[in-house]
Amino acid sequence: MFFKTIKNDIKIVFDRDPAARSVMEVLICYPGLHALFFHRIAHMLWRRPFKLISRIISHISRALTGIEIHPGARIGKRFFIDHGMGVVIGETVQIGDDVTLYQGVTLGGTSWTHGRRHPCIEDKVVIGASAAVLGPVTVGQDSRIGSSSVVIHDVPAHSTVVGIPGRVVRLREPIVDNTCAHHYNLQHATLPDPFSDMISGLRKSVDELNQRLMDIERKTP
Repeated sequence: MFFKTIKNDIKIVFDRDPAARSVMEVLICYPGLHALFFHRIAHMLWRRPFKLISRIISHISRALTGIEIHPGARIGKRFFIDHGMGVVIGETVQIGDDVTLYQGVTLGGTSWTHGRRHPCIEDKVVIGASAAVLGPVTVGQDSRIGSSSVVIHDVPAHSTVVGIPGRVVRLREPIVDNTCAHHYNLQHATLPDPFSDMISGLRKSVDELNQRLMDIERKTP
């Protein structure tokens, strides 16, 4: 089971990164994959429990890859970290299958209490560069978190979230794709701009009011 999971971790790089050219290149040059290898081992030891050894492995991984994953975090299948430098994943984080993170993402806590204090990321979520998801919130499946957004509330499934604090700006219909086992939608860069939309709406309202005022002035003797 463990080696099958590792094999899937390698395969998924080719599915989500067009720059990947060979298995040897992926094995040598992808720090996100290295960090995931270390984490799979550290997490097994954490559950035995060999807490200190697992923390040491996690610490070595952080030094080598620039990616910090606590060995207590639970990570599903086909997980992919692209580039990866600065990614932080806390102890009680739960990550589903087919999740993608970009560089600088933080899945962090907001309290010092014991128990669950980190996010739950459901299947097929994409989190853009430098985004932060903080606290025991849930990000619903097939959602997109825009780059540099800060999520502090639960996110419904099939949502697009942008801003600080993060707000849902779009709800999408679930994607049904029977042609392949897994559907990957990495379009996290083409996000709506709610502030621009708001300003455009205000300008349109002002133009309409000006036109009405001009019409009234023309009719006034």
